[in-house]
Amino acid sequence: MICAACGEWADAPSVDGAVLVCLRCGHREPFHRLPVFALTGPSGTGKSTVCRRLGALLGDEVVVLEQDVLWIGALRDPADDFGAFRQTWLRMIAMLNQSGRPSVLCGTVAPPQFETRPERLLFSDIHYLALVADDDVLRKRLLARPAWRGWQDEERVADMLRFNAWVKDNAAYTDPPMDLLDTSDVPVEETARAVADWVRARLQSDMPPRDMPR
Repeated sequence: MICAACGEWADAPSVDGAVLVCLRCGHREPFHRLPVFALTGPSGTGKSTVCRRLGALLGDEVVVLEQDVLWIGALRDPADDFGAFRQTWLRMIAMLNQSGRPSVLCGTVAPPQFETRPERLLFSDIHYLALVADDDVLRKRLLARPAWRGWQDEERVADMLRFNAWVKDNAAYTDPPMDLLDTSDVPVEETARAVADWVRARLQSDMPPRDMPR
């Protein structure tokens, strides 16, 4: 977010179509405003497992990212609804998108955590696909995790089941709405293919033709 002309740092980016604009000096430069595909949902629904398979399925069409790799240090600060963590990811993805390929981000996020950030202007659209599962299935998966992950805490599991219910009940009412994919009784390979198909269907309508300026 540093202007190439005057060197000013911008906390809030400004865009005009496919152009990044410096509000201090007026410098304008082309900027790829590409879509983002957020694979979200409660812990235990299969996001990380699916994420490991998407690179092979989507080839060179997108950049596949695991959100938890930046769940470290000061970025775990819950202030402003984990604002530093969300801001860092949006800025990172915006820079990766300058390669001309959009990104798939795998990790729990609700639309308000991205849509209200100043960096939201750096993207054309953010699409949300939430993986969900039946409560008994989700509870069994969480309790089966290694002890170091901390899921033997019944209250923590209960909190995740409440989030699972919230996602199911509110997916159609968030802005933008979240699509849902139930992974309760579905093999992970089938889920991964379904996610890849979901991404490709939106890529076809979101991405500009390759012979057109972006």
